[in-house]
Amino acid sequence: MSSYRRLFSHEGSSGFTAAGFLARLPLSMYGISTVVMVASARDSYALAGLVSATSLIASVLVVPRISRLIDRHGQSRVAVPATVFSVLFSALQVVCLRYDAPDWTLFATAVLSATAPNVGGMVRARWAHLLKDESDAMHTANALEQVLDEVCFIVGPILSVALCTTLFPEAGVLGAAALTLGGTLLLTVQRGTEPPVHEPDPAQASSPLRNRGLQIMILTFLLTGAVFGSLELATVAYTESIGHASSSGWVLALLALGSAVAGLAFGALTLKAGQTTQFLTGVAAMAVLMLPLLLAAGLPSLAVLMFVAGMATAPTMITGMGLVQNLVPAAQINEGMALAVTGLLGGNALGSALAGRVVEWAGPEAGYRIPCTAAVLALLAALAGLRTLTRGVKASAGGAAGAEVIQVVEQR
Repeated sequence: MSSYRRLFSHEGSSGFTAAGFLARLPLSMYGISTVVMVASARDSYALAGLVSATSLIASVLVVPRISRLIDRHGQSRVAVPATVFSVLFSALQVVCLRYDAPDWTLFATAVLSATAPNVGGMVRARWAHLLKDESDAMHTANALEQVLDEVCFIVGPILSVALCTTLFPEAGVLGAAALTLGGTLLLTVQRGTEPPVHEPDPAQASSPLRNRGLQIMILTFLLTGAVFGSLELATVAYTESIGHASSSGWVLALLALGSAVAGLAFGALTLKAGQTTQFLTGVAAMAVLMLPLLLAAGLPSLAVLMFVAGMATAPTMITGMGLVQNLVPAAQINEGMALAVTGLLGGNALGSALAGRVVEWAGPEAGYRIPCTAAVLALLAALAGLRTLTRGVKASAGGAAGAEVIQVVEQR
């Protein structure tokens, strides 16, 4: 664990890591909390699912624009008002349900509450600034952040269900909103570790979406998100079909646990292979480890296979986010990471929808065909874009080296 201890020898790192964890824990809470809240109030899972999906789609469209503003004006100036706006409309959604407002108000508040910033990207941007001259430490930092993401998806749903069932149905959404606001405020008051605002290079003023390397990453992340979304639905359907519907939560938690364990180990390693090679290896491992899920025969075998399948997830995401950070200029780092995350979110929704159709047509056992197929397609996308990614990383490294030479010459 010495690699991780060295990370926290940097002043302020413990503070922004803890605040960032609190602020992004709600990411795994809002979806299930919204479903429970709306279904309890309106007695309709169809309506609950549509409201939750509307919020997700709005986030995919809005969050990259919020991140662009953060790149241009700084974290504290943009994240705080954006979060306050989001929390206010989350609270208004609860009020609309309490007082039997029309259904359209639930969709309107779902869209308007989608302004919460990508806190994971903000924290990774702080690490990137703090460790800009320490590539090995940055690898470990990315691993730590991915493990914390996995912990969020283990703890968040459990906390949401506990709040909704032990207190009242709206408690999950209100608890998530409180954590979002409190965590973001705790993060943004730590000005000492906030990355400086970089003046954008006129040659790089266009959207990072035009970056060919980032396009490859978004496509790969879209397919990776489809793996996660379809895996969740397929597992719920399969466990229900074998008479263990209540076990779906902990079976999915085993996937996240396997990912977290692998992520901790991966972050402690010093690897000689290039980033693109590491990423391609991770995607290939994910495709290989998903395939045995087709052989699941009962709850015990499914549990073991889910834990094993999760072990390629964190290394893939660690190297993937590292690649995104290297592909985009510093002045666009928050927007670049937000676009990658929205690719994951969009793929999650797509995978869930496809798996639902397959389960209806071919039965619960067939649901695992979708994550396996999506993982293989993600590997093909990464292979097809390998040369583009390699060129993009080399160009980024060359640009950074050139900037350092210019800075030294100017100083002399």
